[in-house]
Amino acid sequence: MNASKILQQLMSQASGSKSGSGGMDVKGVIDGLSRHLGGNSSQSTRQSSGSSGGFDVKSLLGGGAMGMLVGSKRGRSMGGKALKYGAIAGVGMLAWKAWQSSQEKKGAATQSSSEGERVEVLSGEYQERRSLELLQAMIMAARADGHIDEQEQALITDQIDALGADQEMHRWVEQQLKAPLDAQALAREADSPQAAREMYLISVAVIDDQNPMERAWLDQLASALNLTPEMAAELERQAQQAG
Repeated sequence: MNASKILQQLMSQASGSKSGSGGMDVKGVIDGLSRHLGGNSSQSTRQSSGSSGGFDVKSLLGGGAMGMLVGSKRGRSMGGKALKYGAIAGVGMLAWKAWQSSQEKKGAATQSSSEGERVEVLSGEYQERRSLELLQAMIMAARADGHIDEQEQALITDQIDALGADQEMHRWVEQQLKAPLDAQALAREADSPQAAREMYLISVAVIDDQNPMERAWLDQLASALNLTPEMAAELERQAQQAG
């Protein structure tokens, strides 16, 4: 499985969208998907198949995975409010900064090795495991409003495949798109306190907390990850500031 490669490319796309330089305009991808997937099922199928005059999925492959992963045609804001590109691009550093801020408030700013390393500095199997944890958190967060249908699931897997997903990764993504939303099960995947903070922060980055279903998911996840209300609030603050 090549989860770390997929996550790195998603973070790179988010970084490009945040800076406005290089890469694809992910917001534009999401807006396009919102328009073209808004019709009836048969129309959407014809358009997404690449038929003339319609919406060509191939034109988005390799650049729209981020948009597909976090965009939902009905329940999600398409104006960019729900997407926090900077938080996705710098998830590990921002989660660490949230922890550091909480420690400074307690007067104990020394980092403990038991907290775990940031995803950006991990390597090998450790990076692969953390990448899977964060991808799983993103997918669960994107599904929290209950509005990803079978066609959108197929488009998401197409986008992930276009980023170079191997067969094992492809099957894993399909499983995650169909698995029950279970905050406790997701939280058990966290391999360290730092991983837990990153999982929560990346969920915040792809969720519209004004949507009651999505807000409820965040609250469930924070509880399952054993994050204090203060830590959850600090992680949300870091995500909002990163934009």
